Amino acid sequence: QVSLEESGGGSVQAGGSLRLSCVASGAALDSSAAMGWFRQSPGKEREFLAVINWRGTSTFYADSVKGRFTIARANANDTTYLYLDSLKPEDTGVYYCARGSGPDVLAGTPRSWGQGTQVTVSS
Repeated sequence: QVSLEESGGGSVQAGGSLRLSCVASGAALDSSAAMGWFRQSPGKEREFLAVINWRGTSTFYADSVKGRFTIARANANDTTYLYLDSLKPEDTGVYYCARGSGPDVLAGTPRSWGQGTQVTVSS
């Protein structure tokens, strides 16, 4: 069983930045898995934001965050990051990390989900 724990959420003004972290742990840790980030905003369904392959050499972003968010990973400490820049009030929501194959993460059906971390952006 793989566990994912997010951290780094908080409250920030529009135009600000945050760094989210997701630490993976567990006996079944598969270092070849892709990692992704999703967001659920108030009144909306959970949406895909970004995915990174296991080597960290390939990334893909949703159009809504392309150019503002950056996904990165450090396999040495089983941590994945999401750098949030130029934040907007509509970026408010609970941010979740996910782990699984690349296609499963893109489809929103990864093997593992974290519990989420709240990001609130005020205007």
